[in-house]
Amino acid sequence: MPLDDELVEKTAQESDAAVFIIGRTAGEDQDNKNEEGSYLLTKEETQALTKVCAAFERTVVLLNVGNIIDMKWVKEVNPSAVLYVWQGGQEGGNAVLDVLTGAVDPSGKLADTIAENIGDYPSTENFGSETENIQAEDIYVGYRYFETFAADRVLYPFGYGLSYTDFGIDVCSFERKHENAETNISVNVKNIGAVSGKETVQVYLKAPQGVLGKPERVLCAFGKTPELMPGESHILNFRIPDYLISSYDDSGASGHRSSYVCEPGEYIFFAGSDVRSAVIAGSFIFDELKITARCEEACAPVREFDRLKPLHINGVIEKTYERVPVRTLDPNKKRLERLPETEECCGDRGYKLKDVEENRVSMDEFIAQLTDEDLCALSRGEGMSSPKVTAGIAGAFGGVSKRLAGFGIPVAGCADGPSGIRMDCGTHAFSLPNGTCLACTFNEELNERLFGWEGLDLRRHRIDALLGPGMNIHRNPLNGRNFEYFSEDPLLTGKLVAAQIRGFHKYGVFGVIKHFAGNTQEYKRRNVNSVVSERALREIYLKAFETAVKEGPAAAVMTTYGPVNGVYTASNYDLLTTILRNEWGFKGIAMTDWWAVGNDEAGAKGSIANVASQARAQNDIFMVCSDAGSNSNNDNLNEALKDGRLTRGELARNAANILEFILKTQVYRRMQTGESELDKELADAVSPEDSALHDMVKVALNPDITDLDVSCIKAERGASTSFLLSVPFRCLLELEMVIRAVDQPDVAQLPISVFQHKELVKTVTLTGMDRDWQTVRITLNPVFIANFFLKFYFAQGGLEIRSARLIVIKDMEEEFKKRIARFT
Repeated sequence: MPLDDELVEKTAQESDAAVFIIGRTAGEDQDNKNEEGSYLLTKEETQALTKVCAAFERTVVLLNVGNIIDMKWVKEVNPSAVLYVWQGGQEGGNAVLDVLTGAVDPSGKLADTIAENIGDYPSTENFGSETENIQAEDIYVGYRYFETFAADRVLYPFGYGLSYTDFGIDVCSFERKHENAETNISVNVKNIGAVSGKETVQVYLKAPQGVLGKPERVLCAFGKTPELMPGESHILNFRIPDYLISSYDDSGASGHRSSYVCEPGEYIFFAGSDVRSAVIAGSFIFDELKITARCEEACAPVREFDRLKPLHINGVIEKTYERVPVRTLDPNKKRLERLPETEECCGDRGYKLKDVEENRVSMDEFIAQLTDEDLCALSRGEGMSSPKVTAGIAGAFGGVSKRLAGFGIPVAGCADGPSGIRMDCGTHAFSLPNGTCLACTFNEELNERLFGWEGLDLRRHRIDALLGPGMNIHRNPLNGRNFEYFSEDPLLTGKLVAAQIRGFHKYGVFGVIKHFAGNTQEYKRRNVNSVVSERALREIYLKAFETAVKEGPAAAVMTTYGPVNGVYTASNYDLLTTILRNEWGFKGIAMTDWWAVGNDEAGAKGSIANVASQARAQNDIFMVCSDAGSNSNNDNLNEALKDGRLTRGELARNAANILEFILKTQVYRRMQTGESELDKELADAVSPEDSALHDMVKVALNPDITDLDVSCIKAERGASTSFLLSVPFRCLLELEMVIRAVDQPDVAQLPISVFQHKELVKTVTLTGMDRDWQTVRITLNPVFIANFFLKFYFAQGGLEIRSARLIVIKDMEEEFKKRIARFT
């Protein structure tokens, strides 16, 4: 908005302060750019803000953004205050108002380092490629890099945040417990200011460089006080296990390859309100190397590259580079050596899933009844907007075929997304703050409480799992998906996601943590290869997921689209079996992202049909297809079973994972015992509008013409009627309606609006003079997915519908195949 001097001066005479809002959006499949209007302010924004700051004594800038943006302008225009408000969901505006008026003391802390220039981030050099991103910065991501190599390039350090009050932070005790393999630190926080508020304490480690090389600071604990009145104190206690302060040796330099080790030397701990203000809290010395965990080489790179490493020369840290260790163990050979036993199909013996729950038969005995075709169907999820689950949600899995349903297996439903339930039919749900906003709380208890409410919202809409939280690391500020993720730090991310998972579990619903793993770029995300050392994977990109699995505990995981070190994550045996299940003890389900590809070996081309590669890796469910039983996507599961590339035992193992998950769901509980008192109470909270969407008319589309039952269509003023269309083929449709005006004045305007999903396709308006039957034809948008919604809305009454039918006017199958080819 261009601002002229006259307007600014006039407004300044009338107002005490100016609030200047800068907005940015982000989303899937595209990244931000180091350009004006994206990462940088535009010239118009800078000029307008400069004028406002000059005219007003106080100017507050609100950054309504998903990602951090360039902040050099702060020094240039010098506003009174700057507040990152992120994208705060449905209560975001009220929260900002509370902070601006002083009703609430701001206590958020930055979850990312803000450097002077985008080029100061070491990842920028290897970001945005169409083919591969070599992560030469290795473990030196975010503050780990800046506090080690480039402290002078930081404008706002990690963990930084202002308040209306001040706090004193003093270390009460520091205790090293060798017998418990942990360090205990107690910190007293006192509000020494004039207003009440909360404070965050962050504990950092400086480990000895040893032979592996370490960052100068690594976050190893954090905590948030309750609201403290002026003069009030609170003690925060931190327990830091040795595993959390150890480093992964992927080279064998320490003498213990594929192990987490604490190298000899002094371990110094710092405590404070951000990474820069933290002061020494205590230290101890390891006289000799200590192994905290023995692992197995997994997900190592297959090509050589050089990675960053600190070199200490006369007390100064210089940059040096070392060759990254490459893969020595073939995951395909591991898989063949560790195949699960195969039990042949015994046929239907009358066992139901309930018999497993009640210990009348084992899970293996139950699964032995299922044919190979049943196991293949169970490995496929359906969607989007499947009629077998709550209308408008993303996917359905479990008893998706008639045969599977006959064994007492219900259909579970999952919905997008991390910032609140997305339902494409238009149902209302909570809108939550985005991931970065939640990370800036540094508050586990608050996140757990919030996602308890979100769990109730899932229960209210009969949804078993939310596709989130998203928890990939902010490797670079330009990643377009950062808004959905949390931070540049794996501990902060993992702890807060674990808290959210616990909030879900209170009400018997689940979060599907994603995207596992290494999704640090949206541009060309389906194909761009993340080339990264095993150490960086273990310490940075997998660590948050590990925390969520162990402390949530997370029960569902979604893989990414792209490959890591040449292997697509959906078909990565090391990722999904060696690490996730064998090392971390994960007991849940793993599913793909929607229409993800798989490959058989590092560097091999990926294919959406190669679901066998995913099943071998122990990715339990491919998402999504229109009909699991008929193999509507023409995947290679059946073919691979016949030629030996996939065993029945592997499918049975995956089936057990799925069914164990299903046994924990609310859809299974309702099948056994009906609605609980909580479900009945929540059903009363559904609005009449949303309740109508739950009861929409379900119609299967015919190959040529499909008549809609017009007696179902409510035509009174303000009424709407929705149809859920199941479409077994891709096509272009025409809606033909025969309508007329009834008992209306000649000048009456009588509109009928037709929506496809939530998008208005067309509004047709008759007048009161149109008393004869009128034939109206509306061409709908091409139908490329298995299910879609058609809604009729009447802004006024007075129309009568004699007939409505859908006519197939074009086969879109070839166009769909072309799109899929570009897609993959």
